[in-house]
Amino acid sequence: MNDDIGALEQKLGALIAHTRALRAANESLRRDLAACQERNRQLVLRMEQASERVDALLGRIPADE
Repeated sequence: MNDDIGALEQKLGALIAHTRALRAANESLRRDLAACQERNRQLVLRMEQASERVDALLGRIPADE
């Protein structure tokens, strides 16, 4: 009986440790995702600004007649 309880305690301890490791990994992934999403947002903004500048430059090119 004591051996069974000891085995269950070990399994429970391993499960708790694994759960904590997964929680830490999940939090890290969430931070990484948030950083990537922010970087993507910044890149989209920069692309929009560059597109506007290119459009403005193209508008300054004289049309062929």
